[in-house]
Amino acid sequence: MSQPATRLNSFDVTRVREDFPILHQTVHGHPLVYLDNGATSHKPRAVIDAVSHYYSADNSNVHRGVHALSERATVAYEGARGKVARLVNAGSSREVVFVRGTTEAINLVAASHVRPRITEGDEIVVSHMEHHSNIVPWQLLCKATGARLRVIPVTDAGELDMDAYADLLGPRTRFVSVVHVSNALGTINPVRRIVEMAHAVGAQVMLDGAQAAPHLTVDVQAIGCDFYAFSGHKIYGPTGIGVLWARPELLSGMEPYQGGGEMIRAVSFEETTYAEVPHKFEAGTPNIAGAIGLGAAIDYLDALGLEAVAAHEDDLLRYATEAVSQVPGLRIHGNARDKAGILSFVVDGIHAHDIGTILDRRGVAVRAGHHCAMPLMQRFSVAATARASFALYNTREEVDALVGALLHARELFDR
Repeated sequence: MSQPATRLNSFDVTRVREDFPILHQTVHGHPLVYLDNGATSHKPRAVIDAVSHYYSADNSNVHRGVHALSERATVAYEGARGKVARLVNAGSSREVVFVRGTTEAINLVAASHVRPRITEGDEIVVSHMEHHSNIVPWQLLCKATGARLRVIPVTDAGELDMDAYADLLGPRTRFVSVVHVSNALGTINPVRRIVEMAHAVGAQVMLDGAQAAPHLTVDVQAIGCDFYAFSGHKIYGPTGIGVLWARPELLSGMEPYQGGGEMIRAVSFEETTYAEVPHKFEAGTPNIAGAIGLGAAIDYLDALGLEAVAAHEDDLLRYATEAVSQVPGLRIHGNARDKAGILSFVVDGIHAHDIGTILDRRGVAVRAGHHCAMPLMQRFSVAATARASFALYNTREEVDALVGALLHARELFDR
């Protein structure tokens, strides 16, 4: 199996790129420039090899067998849980539940924790910059219970209006669910302050960390939140695997989200008793290969050093923010003082989808659309934006290619 890149004194992006097979291809005759990492990130050879090794050598169900393959698969699966716990500084691996992704984690918390504890007139707080996955589950819950959804406004710079947030909090506030890093703007929200303010009125807090975990050091104990979720495929792991971290006492008090095998201790036709957490939330055969691949991705990031990765991505963001100013009519949406590597923009006279199509013909992959954040697009009075999102394998030369493709698009529409 390939080994992850060793820790570097200075970040060597050329060396890192060698670990990602998919990057070494051409698209429409141009070298691939992949700047759609906010949607999904590519996988290093170490992750690909870990998944392949499971299927070729250890393929078996976990927890249920006494034979060698099952034991090896169980060790690898539970080992991945331990790696996740270390990544987010959990108190124990028992605080980590494997799910399909951030979306399922939010739905699990909404259904199993919040719904049984909320009544008509209670309030749930989200923000104007949320992904649809952190809006729709709470809308459904409010519709079913008579609770009220409150929304934190966003400033013109793309930051949460914290004074307005303070005004929203009150004796009926039961739960706050906000994004750690905005997928559409790149804004890094002041999550510790958000949590402290919610706890002061007796509310609990869930953080959507889908865009934070690949780029920032996440310490759930230092943040002080009650729930935290992220998706494996955005952190260089496989699709279909994600994480819910929660305080152990909250997990213990939650009813199962799904019923079936694996999540039980004993079953009769009269009564069922459930397995201990986290297993009571992992009904059926889990995504074993996905968890193992996620564990390999965490090992890979750890070998590089997340602080070095963050510094590299911050350099790219700063360089790109200045570089795109060369493009006539380009306007950036999201100018927060604290940002991750996401650049969302519009170009006067060119629809975002046209930008995405023209850039693709030059080998440059960006996202174009509402980014599953339609209320935020409405807030900024745009139908869609183009979004370049950076990862550890991107380079300044790729930023230059992005700018060149944008200037080409400008020339096409100015003819």
